[in-house]
Amino acid sequence: MRLLLTGRNGQVGWALERALAPLGEVIATDRSTLDLADADAIRRVVRELKPEVVVNAAAYTAVDRAESEAELALRINATAPGVLAEEAKRLGALLLHYSTDYVFDGIKTTPYSENDAPNPQSVYGESKLAGEKAVRAAGGRHLILRTGWVYGPRGKNFLLTILRLAREREELRVVNDQRAAPTSAVALASATTDILRRHGVTATGLFHVAASGETTWFGFAEAIVARARPALARFPRVVPIASTEYPTPARRPAYSVLDCAKASRALGVRLADWQVGLDEVWQRLPSS
Repeated sequence: MRLLLTGRNGQVGWALERALAPLGEVIATDRSTLDLADADAIRRVVRELKPEVVVNAAAYTAVDRAESEAELALRINATAPGVLAEEAKRLGALLLHYSTDYVFDGIKTTPYSENDAPNPQSVYGESKLAGEKAVRAAGGRHLILRTGWVYGPRGKNFLLTILRLAREREELRVVNDQRAAPTSAVALASATTDILRRHGVTATGLFHVAASGETTWFGFAEAIVARARPALARFPRVVPIASTEYPTPARRPAYSVLDCAKASRALGVRLADWQVGLDEVWQRLPSS
C-alpha cells in the first residue's frame, strides 16, 4: 500500500509516520515539500505520487490566532482537504482526514454523537467543519475522524506547556469549566493504523475517535503535575478557575466529550481511558 501523509512534523503526523510504516510505503510531507495553502501544489504532488491512501494530518491548529487569520485557517483547514479529496477521487484512493470536537457548541451535557448537529463557536471550528463538508462534497471515498484535545510527546501542546510551567511557577491557574477527553496523538495514530489494517481502503464515513473518559483542563493539569512530582524541585499548586478568568480570543465549547460507540462498532477501534493514554505518552517523553 502506498500512503501519502501530510503534516509529518505535527503531533499527529509525527506519530502517524511511525505507526503507518508497517502498512507499506509512507511518503510523508511537511510544509517545505507540500504547502497546503497552495492548491496547485496539492494537485501536482498527489498526481505525481499516485497514493492509494491520502492521510491528511496537516491543519491550522492555532485556535486563538485563527480569529485574526480566518482566511489562512480556511485555506488550510477547508480548501486544502477539499482539493485532496478531489485528487483522491481521481485516483480511486481513500482520503483519511481528521476533524475536531470544536465543531460543536458545547451546550450538551452528554457525549456528542455523529448525529448531533455541529455549531462551531470559533473560526477554527468553522474552518474544520467547512473542511468536513468539502471532503464529503468531493464525492470520493473518505474517512473523517473527529477527535479532540490532542497532545503528544513533542510539539506545542497542553502537556508540554504544563510541564514547563510546573518547573517555573509555584501556582498554576487552570480552567475547570471546559470538559472533554484529552487524546494522545500516539493512541490516535495507532487507531488509524488499525483501521487501515482491518479495512484497507473500504472504510468510509464520519466517526468520532477520542480517548475514553472525560476531565477538565484543570483535571488534566493535576494528572500531569502528579506524574511530574518526583522530578520537580518544588510542587506547584494547581488552582481551578473559570473560563471568564482566562479570556481568549476564540470561544471554546464548555462540553465536547465525543461518543465513540459508532467507531467501536463499525471500525473495531476504541481508545483507552485518557489517563492510560497519558501514561503511554509519559513513557515517550525525553526526560522520562
